[in-house]
Amino acid sequence: MPLPTPTLHTTRLRLRPFTDADAGALFSLHSNAHVLRYWDSPPWDDPARAERFIEVCRRLEEEGTGARLAVDRVSDGTFIGWCGLHGWNPDYRSASLGYCFTEAAWGHGYATETARAVLRWAFGALDLNRVQAEADTRNTACARVLEKLGFTREGTLREDCVVNGDVSDSWVYGLLRREWRPDAVPAG
Repeated sequence: MPLPTPTLHTTRLRLRPFTDADAGALFSLHSNAHVLRYWDSPPWDDPARAERFIEVCRRLEEEGTGARLAVDRVSDGTFIGWCGLHGWNPDYRSASLGYCFTEAAWGHGYATETARAVLRWAFGALDLNRVQAEADTRNTACARVLEKLGFTREGTLREDCVVNGDVSDSWVYGLLRREWRPDAVPAG
């Protein structure tokens, strides 16, 4: 059963389905070693990876297993990253949240704003009961975003990733529907 990728709006952002025109900006984002230093795969070195990513976005939608949304700043239309749900399981009413933003977008609250919009859609339109997220234990900025959104750190996956020879741990976070506060103002 397909899961149509929505277009969502916040005060400063527009979240929308990816198009082929996003390939260049997406490659720029995922080829930046600094941006991906805590990612579970190395930076891209082939522009065709962006095209494959966009194809996977379409396949997630067609298969009904997730949705990835491109994020544009409303003020100038600039692509600043993406956010999405994957592993959607309608029987368990659960999915996993992921996101990635350009370095220029860091520190402006865009990740929190974006994820809040996606969570509002997930708990509302998709009627999810649980959303999970993982973050490299060195990525304290990601951990802060998840905690602002109400996620609870539930555990640590020890040495679960090896990227470019670096072994790292990941924190597992969970947010339950009954804990979700869609209108909560983030602290700090």
